[in-house]
Amino acid sequence: MTPHPSTQPETVRLEISSNPLFLAGARELVYHLASRLGFTDEACGQMALAIDEAICNVIRHGYDRQYHKPIWITITALGGVGTPEGQESPTTGLQIVIEDEARQVDISKIKSRDLDDIRPGGLGVHIITEVMDQVKYEHRQPRGMRLTMIKKRVPAGTLNGPAATPPASGKESA
Repeated sequence: MTPHPSTQPETVRLEISSNPLFLAGARELVYHLASRLGFTDEACGQMALAIDEAICNVIRHGYDRQYHKPIWITITALGGVGTPEGQESPTTGLQIVIEDEARQVDISKIKSRDLDDIRPGGLGVHIITEVMDQVKYEHRQPRGMRLTMIKKRVPAGTLNGPAATPPASGKESA
């Protein structure tokens, strides 16, 4: 059986509320989908960490911890996907887009704090830019933000960055 040719990219779309309880589900979705598409465990863990940090930032800073606001996640398999019969995945990368209706911020001010400033928190943007290959912030119209992150698929053993572990389940805090 050959894949059905399509002009539409292979995507998964998810809408969640800005409740921290949904963070584990978003992490696990990204981790397991990336794994099925042939990404290494390390890359899967990095993408799960990036989406967790990004959604936490939306909840904390964009929505001021309001737990009933919408967040949209779109995951696109760049290069397509294989078949359930076990065909090797043609996926060359994963694009993750996170959108919200939160207050817009000056994009030039989205940056990590100084790493020499030793204290808890404030490293989400640094982590995202370190583990993902491409990161782009944009304003949505008429309101909200859009974060587009891309992770390229590379052979096992060639990734750099923090060691990855499967996403942890448990209590979340934003």
